[in-house]
Amino acid sequence: MASSLDASTPVSPLYISGVIVDFSNSNKNVESAEVRICRKSPMPIESGAGKALRQTFSPPMNLSLEDTFSLHVRYKRWYGTEHEDIAFEPVEDMFRKCSTGERREYKKVHKNINIFVELSGNPTTEQTEQVFSSDETRELRPTTDEIFRKCPQFRILVIGKTGVGKSSLINHAFGVQNATTSHAQPGEATIDQEFISPQNDRFILHDSKGFEPGEKDNLNIVRDFIGRRKAMPDLKDQLHAVWLCFEIPRAGGRLLETGVEQFLTSKREGELGEIPIVVVFTKYDTLLDRMERTLNKSFTKDLSKEAVQELTKKSAKDKLKEVCIAPLEKFAGSDMPHVTVSTKGNHHEETLANLIRTTEELVCKHIGTDASVMTSVAQRVDPGLKIKASIEVGKRKYWKALASSAPFKNRSMWDCLHVLHTDIVNVWNFQDPDGHLCSPEFRTIMTKMVDELDVGPTADPNKNLAFGLSIVGTIAGILSALAGPAAPIVVPIVASVVVAHWVYEVYQRSRSALQRFMKYIIDLTLVLQTLYLVSENRKLSRRAIKLAVKSYHDSPMSGTVHDRIQQYDKQSTFLERADRDSLDQFVRLLQSYNISAEEMPGLRGKLPAVDLSSDEPWDTKS
Repeated sequence: MASSLDASTPVSPLYISGVIVDFSNSNKNVESAEVRICRKSPMPIESGAGKALRQTFSPPMNLSLEDTFSLHVRYKRWYGTEHEDIAFEPVEDMFRKCSTGERREYKKVHKNINIFVELSGNPTTEQTEQVFSSDETRELRPTTDEIFRKCPQFRILVIGKTGVGKSSLINHAFGVQNATTSHAQPGEATIDQEFISPQNDRFILHDSKGFEPGEKDNLNIVRDFIGRRKAMPDLKDQLHAVWLCFEIPRAGGRLLETGVEQFLTSKREGELGEIPIVVVFTKYDTLLDRMERTLNKSFTKDLSKEAVQELTKKSAKDKLKEVCIAPLEKFAGSDMPHVTVSTKGNHHEETLANLIRTTEELVCKHIGTDASVMTSVAQRVDPGLKIKASIEVGKRKYWKALASSAPFKNRSMWDCLHVLHTDIVNVWNFQDPDGHLCSPEFRTIMTKMVDELDVGPTADPNKNLAFGLSIVGTIAGILSALAGPAAPIVVPIVASVVVAHWVYEVYQRSRSALQRFMKYIIDLTLVLQTLYLVSENRKLSRRAIKLAVKSYHDSPMSGTVHDRIQQYDKQSTFLERADRDSLDQFVRLLQSYNISAEEMPGLRGKLPAVDLSSDEPWDTKS
């Protein structure tokens, strides 16, 4: 295509009938935006849901080839506001996109913000909402975009006295620092105040100081807050869960004050509705230490370390039943969900994962699947829930292409892989402000991996493979082979090389297409699981991503994964029967490689020390 339009040929104007600004993949919070065409008054984009703004222009806006076209964006930051002009240059590109009389959607990506401009060569157009909803004319949209518009964040109320461990609990559960009101002066924070961490903007925290003895005001405030949120029509504004936190009391201490007893009674009698409430007993590690000190030393001196730990856990369980669970059940009933958690000591991740899983199950049951997906997206404790949410998102629409071609009809393989990739990355919700995981370079690396991995030896499909140990061993080998701690990591797949020709082909239902989709989904999931293992909720760098890619690529597991997919495809009935059972078989294959939250601490303990904070180019030479 030529770089400029033929100046000798008259060019008809374009008509802009609508604009969508989708910032669901960006760490920026777009407060407002307006369309600017030179010599014309700015047109605001006023309506929106979730992390997207949308505006229809009736009549459509006129755009000439001589005009300049830009979007003025206003970002909301913790220190105030920030402004930016996003120019659409050269404007000729928009004219090439749309032939006279045809309707087209022009897309521009700026810092992970997707901007869609509805164009037409005809000034009489239908409403943009109708056009954007047509599968025949619109670009493929990730399913997570639809979920994030309805429920962009997991909204949680955490109740507990000062010192009970709320801040530490939130920081560990959602992989952030200083998420709560520690920066506010006493009395400044109210239950309606929303706390959103810049390190993880997929959850909103409301904080309550708990119920002090003899104080009724806060009890009424909490009841009123829950009632108001319950009555709100939009899922994004509703409260999705409550964590009621207590520090496990010492001997003779009282667990429940009068206000707490009244609150639990309200829940038992149905006054608070179906809102999921989980009672959280904090500082479980402190209880274990106390129980271990009370053990009879003459009895335990000849026991193994593991036996002493089991005896300590049994003593702690008995103490919990006496001082925590019995008083709780008296006022809340026997079906009140409760968990013990710790943010310190051995196996504390296991206790946090139990809290997150309990919460997610309750949210799914009482609020709905969109909110439960956001629970899994927001949390940064359990990789198994990330995989579960990816499956839930995939099975809603695009994974059905594994058994039916309908979702990808007349689309290029690259476009199909794009939405599969975006949905999976969105669910994992890494701290990726630079957008490395959605960059063209990383997408290219993952696409080429589908073709480049050698097939390993024939695998036993029923064997439980130790994926985590295999990856850790490979990581150790890679790091030991580096020339120095700061030496670049060389990925065997070059990001800048043009991808294979098949990605530009129009999707057709075939065994090769199905295998490529399955390989891409599992390869990407396992690379991200490896990245979760090595990154430990820190800000991502390309160096960290490259280590995850190389570790998976070089491990014996990658070839085995591809071989299992091929063996599975030969035995499956995808092309003969487009049914749920066939898709469920693939899901079980994916789940067989999950690393549990309980395994993560032990695996991380085996990893060599490495600095992944520094950045480096995608393509480096050894």
